[in-house]
Amino acid sequence: MPSSSYGKSLDLSRLTDDEAKHVWQVIQRDFHLRKKEENRLGELKTKIMKEDTKRELLEYQPKLSDSLCIRCLQPFKLLVNSKRQCLDCTLFVCKSCSHFNKKDRAPDRHVSGIYIYMTHVKGTTYREIK
Repeated sequence: MPSSSYGKSLDLSRLTDDEAKHVWQVIQRDFHLRKKEENRLGELKTKIMKEDTKRELLEYQPKLSDSLCIRCLQPFKLLVNSKRQCLDCTLFVCKSCSHFNKKDRAPDRHVSGIYIYMTHVKGTTYREIK
């Protein structure tokens, strides 16, 4: 008798073979989706760590951090690739590497990957953990 994650016994004896097979397929699909999500979150965490390392290196190089996007390292240009200041880490990012917060209807810019990970996965902001 398999047991669920809550410690309760799952009685499958009253199910037909087809029903038991269907339950097993649902459990396998759930396991597969959970594994896929774990992998996706692991990749996101790796990207965040790389971003953090890059940010830490450039943070102490004022000339570089003022002239290059902290995320993609592209140089800032007045009209083509203007810089925006991230409200979480206070460093400069280009338009394509920033996230505009439409919910607050304010020019609230954040570094895209970090903002999305911190707000949706961690439920916090970079500023709160700094």
